[in-house]
Amino acid sequence: MKSETETETNMMEPEHGVPAVCNSCGEHDNTAEVFMACHVCNFSICKACADLEIKEGQNLCLRCGAPYAENTVGDAELKESGNQSTMAAHPNNSQDVGHHSRRISNMSSVDIETNDESGHPIWKNRVESWKDKKNKKKKAETKAEILTEKDDQVQSEQQMGEEEKQSPEAPEALSSVIPIPPNQIKPYRVVVITRLIILALFFYYRITHPVDGAYGLWLTSIICEIWFALSWILDQFPKWSPINRVTYIDKLSARFEKEGEPSQLASVDVFVSTVDPMKEPPLITANTVLSILAMDYPVDKVCCYLSDDGASMLSFESLVETADFARKWVPFCKKFAIEPRTPEYYFAQKFDYLKDKVQPSFVKERRAIKRDYEEFRVRINALVAKAQKKPEEGWTMQDGRPWPGNDSNNHTGMIQVFLGHSGAHDVEGNELPRLVYVSREKRPVYRHHKKAGAENALIRVSAVLTNAPYILNLDCDHYVNNCKAVREAMCFLMDPQVGRDVCYVQFPNRFDGIDRSDRYANRNTVFFDINMKGLDGIQGPVYVGTGCVFNRQALYGYGPPSLPGLPTAPPPSRSWFGKRSSKEPSKDPSEVYRDAKQEELDAGIFNLKEIENYDQNERSLLISQMSLERTFGTSSVFIESTLMENGGVPESADPSTLIKEAIHVISCGYEQKTSWGREIGWIYGSVTEDILTGFKMHCRGWRSIYCMPLRPAFKGSVPLNLSDRLHQVLRWALGSVEIFLSRHCPLWYGYAAGRLKWLQRLAYINTVVYPFTSFPLVVYCTIPAICLLTGKFIVATDTMTNLGNLLYLGLTTSIILTNVIEMWWSGVSIQDWWRNEQFWVIGGVSSHLFAVFQGFLNLMGGIDTNFTVTAKAADDIEFGDLYIVKWTTLLIPPTTLIIINIVGIVAGFSDALNKGIGAWGPLFGKNFFAFWVISHLFPFMKGLMGRQNRTPTIVVLWSVLLASVFSLIWVKIDPFVNKVDSSTIAPTCIAIDCDITT
Repeated sequence: MKSETETETNMMEPEHGVPAVCNSCGEHDNTAEVFMACHVCNFSICKACADLEIKEGQNLCLRCGAPYAENTVGDAELKESGNQSTMAAHPNNSQDVGHHSRRISNMSSVDIETNDESGHPIWKNRVESWKDKKNKKKKAETKAEILTEKDDQVQSEQQMGEEEKQSPEAPEALSSVIPIPPNQIKPYRVVVITRLIILALFFYYRITHPVDGAYGLWLTSIICEIWFALSWILDQFPKWSPINRVTYIDKLSARFEKEGEPSQLASVDVFVSTVDPMKEPPLITANTVLSILAMDYPVDKVCCYLSDDGASMLSFESLVETADFARKWVPFCKKFAIEPRTPEYYFAQKFDYLKDKVQPSFVKERRAIKRDYEEFRVRINALVAKAQKKPEEGWTMQDGRPWPGNDSNNHTGMIQVFLGHSGAHDVEGNELPRLVYVSREKRPVYRHHKKAGAENALIRVSAVLTNAPYILNLDCDHYVNNCKAVREAMCFLMDPQVGRDVCYVQFPNRFDGIDRSDRYANRNTVFFDINMKGLDGIQGPVYVGTGCVFNRQALYGYGPPSLPGLPTAPPPSRSWFGKRSSKEPSKDPSEVYRDAKQEELDAGIFNLKEIENYDQNERSLLISQMSLERTFGTSSVFIESTLMENGGVPESADPSTLIKEAIHVISCGYEQKTSWGREIGWIYGSVTEDILTGFKMHCRGWRSIYCMPLRPAFKGSVPLNLSDRLHQVLRWALGSVEIFLSRHCPLWYGYAAGRLKWLQRLAYINTVVYPFTSFPLVVYCTIPAICLLTGKFIVATDTMTNLGNLLYLGLTTSIILTNVIEMWWSGVSIQDWWRNEQFWVIGGVSSHLFAVFQGFLNLMGGIDTNFTVTAKAADDIEFGDLYIVKWTTLLIPPTTLIIINIVGIVAGFSDALNKGIGAWGPLFGKNFFAFWVISHLFPFMKGLMGRQNRTPTIVVLWSVLLASVFSLIWVKIDPFVNKVDSSTIAPTCIAIDCDITT
């Protein structure tokens, strides 16, 4: 096998006597005279390929985009003019086909050598394998082209007439945008601008009126308040133009599902990821898979891929049981149109299940399927119980062979296909969607990049086996709650006007099993119902990791079809405002490729719109074979699939070798020296790969869509108890810190092309800097206690002017009005808003603080900080986890803040009692500040106490003891009371004594 250095050497300009290789067609020649190379990147190309490129008006290097040498171009043009009639007379010349056929053939990617055993380049062998198909195609095209010029003219006129007739009846839009009513959005913007002005005046007043007796407290509070103001700006202004969207599923069906014809809806590959079946129960994963298989979508257009990144035999056996139960469950769901189509939650619903049911057999079949599901649960539970103790010799499959994944960190890749057109059908004999089990290869010497690496493996496997143009990404605990969810997404993605520039459609996250008061803001409605609607009005919502339907081409690093290229020189046909003239020819693929290879946006290969006129055979050679392999890897089947915009398995692929090819693309070394995880697929470098992946797409010029159907599309589960919730927030915050410290930080990444809108950039900056708000937040929550203990305050109340009082009143009023109007146009309740505010403080002083420290430790020394959690069992059936007390390091900062503020309040009241009635006025402002902190930390206090009737005695005891002791010491010693100077007292006393003596 030749090394990569030797391969690159063969691509350089040929030396005398050395056989040269054309990087476009792969042909050999022993004479260097007939070959030429780019003077910039030494990209060698033969005269025949150059003639074709020049004939098509492409005078630029296919690799780097630099213009060819002038003498070479001139010779090629002379040759082209001399042989033009000959080339036109022989369009089916086999030699021409051999040189210029543009299609990647099917070849097992296990053979990745540059040359075969006989010394011929594999690229040439691949081209030769297409000759027969290309010849047959061109012969058919030649017969069709034997039309007279008059016939062509008549036919074109007929087509124009048909277009004119059809234009008035253009297809209706599949979705529409509903802006926020003017009576809501205009006051909202006025209040936001007013609040911004008041903030500026407020800070001017605060800075010009320092507190002389507490200068340190005053300066500290000013710094914290400035940071809070900047955070508010980053969070507020991306919500400047919120919108709502409405979809028309009936119009989608009418356009793409004609009666008596095959469905024209696009195919969808669904990705479900799981790692540890002990932490992610197999029954929950099975319910998610069942809801996917039962979706209201053509069965031949759906394929579900389950990624088992832990290589667990329990997950595999559970999927086998799931596939068997799906044969009964799927026809039952579609026959009676039930919702939701996940059995666990369907049978757990408390409603009249006979409502709107007209078929007498429904009750009988429902009882039967419920009994079958209970038996299914028993089998799954039995598998879980069996998996609790692993045998010393490892797990053994039913055929007696050892399970390949006995070592979860050192095993081969595994793929198993269930159901589908070639598998088992349902109990009524109908076809079911395909179900595929995937466990990628793992070896100790490779980095596997956790979830992001597993998702990238699924991209490649699905491209080889089904290659649907769209991908639905779900967590294993997020089931399909609305069977028409994919149709909702297709209303955007398949709309020719809306979907051409859409990289993904994001659905809001909705959850089951949350307590009625939503103590820890698990619903997160402020983010999903306010912030995401605001982002939808700019460039689109951020990707949140689940419930998202992707355009596969966007994951491959391609730019959107309407993306304008950046020319090397301004064309003369442009106007003053840079608009392209209608007569200006479209940019050639080389220019677009060069544009996409900019320093900060080097992921895009070429603009798909610019090669719409090329057929599938011509697209593959627009870039050299080596460039494609360095980007996507060595699988020729996968590379060819990336060039198919409408999806589908390549015609040249051999079905008998697809599984072997799929095993190859999930091997450990496949991503080595490629762009996977750096520029294409899910991006590596952060535990929150979702934010980073969406950010890269928006930087390339794509936009995203936010879809909120009336019935939630997907539902999932969330951690209920306080400690688990804090650990979840810690992971999110840590990912944001990692992005902030990486080259992808929105503060400096992606400015070169100017494709990211500035409000969208503000939103992404906010997503990576919000953990740093923990420092001023901790300080600001400590200031009330310090003020109460020292008798000082951050505002000079004794010198407060009318202007100061007016500014404080105006700022408070503007804050309230901003939040009230947001709740008005978004529909968020005041309880949800208040819970969000409370947990912003709770998470800020705990999880966000630890995330910042851990992020810097990882950056400087690669130190991975773990927070140990020990759990206690809960006895409650409903919301039992809510009352579990798990002690973790994350609980220390909030607990400390609560105690010192309680102590401060006690000390403040004690001091006011000593000083008399005159001290009660200043005490009110200080206590209000402290009560603000305690009210925001109140859910945390309830979480520490667990159930009301089972309060941890140690917590109450130490809190009361500390507060009592400190207050008694305060009253006895009065450490912060100003002492009278004895030097001023002595003369007075002496004078009094003298007067008495006299």
